[in-house]
Amino acid sequence: MNYSSTAFLLLVLAVAVLFAAVAAMIAFGLARWEGAEIPAALSRSGIVFAAALTLSLATLTFLSQ
Repeated sequence: MNYSSTAFLLLVLAVAVLFAAVAAMIAFGLARWEGAEIPAALSRSGIVFAAALTLSLATLTFLSQ
């Protein structure tokens, strides 16, 4: 299988973004359950989204070498 094809790379990127979005939704729900206001919960979910996407892409980059 050609791992450098455009379709495969887009699929991997889509999975990484989906994983980060799910992590952000879970963080938002947990923050609201804790009693945080909506802006604070959105801030936490944004931080989790960025961290999850960064870790996912760093892991994928490390595995591709």
